[in-house]
Amino acid sequence: MHAPDIHLLSVGTALPGPVVDNATLARRFRMDELWEQWIDVFVGTRTRHLAVDLETGEARYRLADLCEQAGRRALEQAGVEPSQVDLMVMGTSTPDQLMPATVNMVADRLGIDGLATYQLQSGCTGAVQALNVARQLLMTGEHTTALVLGGDVCSKIFDVETDLSTLSPSELVNVVLFGDGAGAAVLSTRGRPGSTKLVHVLTRLTGQGRAPGQQLEWFTKLDRDPDRAPSSEDYKAIEDSVPTMAAETLRELLDELEWEDTDLDYLLPPQLSGRMTEKIVARMDVRHPREITCVAETGNTGNALPFLQLERVLPRMATGDRAVGIAVESSKWIKAGFALERV
Repeated sequence: MHAPDIHLLSVGTALPGPVVDNATLARRFRMDELWEQWIDVFVGTRTRHLAVDLETGEARYRLADLCEQAGRRALEQAGVEPSQVDLMVMGTSTPDQLMPATVNMVADRLGIDGLATYQLQSGCTGAVQALNVARQLLMTGEHTTALVLGGDVCSKIFDVETDLSTLSPSELVNVVLFGDGAGAAVLSTRGRPGSTKLVHVLTRLTGQGRAPGQQLEWFTKLDRDPDRAPSSEDYKAIEDSVPTMAAETLRELLDELEWEDTDLDYLLPPQLSGRMTEKIVARMDVRHPREITCVAETGNTGNALPFLQLERVLPRMATGDRAVGIAVESSKWIKAGFALERV
């Protein structure tokens, strides 16, 4: 039996709280003007949204809160009732807890039951991996409508009382690099006039024998070591590797689809930071497509980012337009990408 086409019907996103600019961060952590300038020059992220109140340290939003908002918006945009969803897949590196899985808590809040649910533990490629799992399961014909979720709440890892002057560069960059957010997409085997086909998705683990570029710890009462940082990052390794990996992923996608550079109308590049995205796009060396980027305004929101990009590109696509999105996970070096075509 011929596998059905998979259509992307809608996207919804959610960002917590008010905009937090670099000046606000600098004031909160009592850093001087040079520190604020360092963020602008070397990181290139101007604003972000945080689930944690910087003044009180209170967690105002959980990941389930943001995914519920994004999921509701995606379902409303698609005109799909929660009862019509028969598959949910979620990608995140920061679930609210180990159990119950956050995807199941979101399903409960949305009033969805009696369906297959999956949660993938992954960094920046988790959203693309979730799209891939949902696409593959929909292609079996056993499901018709999937709600795919992705998001991260990284700010809950950081102590707002930390003296930033004592942090190593690998820890300091995490304070300014990341934002919080969530996204959702409705996929269906039932196309509509003017819908967008999810033509192809790929994911490749390429980290054999390589040290992780980023680590996120999970502490319990038994193993909490005050000398271990909750997160660390080898930013130099990421800076060296991600542009090359992104370019390789783009080439692999285009080759598999037998598309030329000139066939692309939109490019959704990896969104590590404002400056890193500039380097990545330059390394990918495709000048024709229009770039869809948002990281300078949202910060690196991890698994929410592909949805934030999709939310920007879908209204712009005309019949026949093609788009490619690329994501790279540096924790254990995963390449991922997807291709869209407006039909």
